[in-house]
Amino acid sequence: MSVDGKIATVTGDSSLSCREDLRRLHRLRAEVDAVMVGAGTIISDNPSLTVRMAEGRNPIRVVVDGRCRIPLNARVLDRSAKTVIAVSDAAPKRKLEALRKKGVTVIMGGGRKVDLSKLLSRLYSMGVRKMLLEGGSMLNWEMLSRGLVDEIRVAVSPVVLGGKNAKSLVGGKGFKKVSCGLRLELLETGKVGENLLLRYRIRGAGT
Repeated sequence: MSVDGKIATVTGDSSLSCREDLRRLHRLRAEVDAVMVGAGTIISDNPSLTVRMAEGRNPIRVVVDGRCRIPLNARVLDRSAKTVIAVSDAAPKRKLEALRKKGVTVIMGGGRKVDLSKLLSRLYSMGVRKMLLEGGSMLNWEMLSRGLVDEIRVAVSPVVLGGKNAKSLVGGKGFKKVSCGLRLELLETGKVGENLLLRYRIRGAGT
């Protein structure tokens, strides 16, 4: 994110990582069983979510897409790694069938929104023990506000972006009072390329 907490500009440009930080991210992907993003990230950035700048296997790619909005030519559907799409009852049946034909595992969440707790339980049954959440801001909020995140790692790029409509690291409704916010414990600081690296544990996580 930028120094002022933005993960993209008002036009959606999210090129904040330096090359050294990208290598760090790819090493981290190689260490986890799955990597999760929301549909908005796929639509705006079209990432492949594979390991390319480090040694290691590709994680399972998990996309939370309640209404099944991602395009059928998205990179995450290229069969280079296993892909799971989590949808709600609002997802169109024809789109789901098209995804299955592309080799995608579709997890039906039930209701009008994806139940993230049930999704994590399903992923656990598939062998996922360690997962990297790469956002965006709305999914970050949904996961954090439900107590489904253990640790936060932030690379701060030395740039200020501004813009009241520019997406921040965590979006959503937000907490009404500071006293209601998630409390963090700083575990580590460092530098990767030109970026400041911060690693936090969420207090109470895993207890």
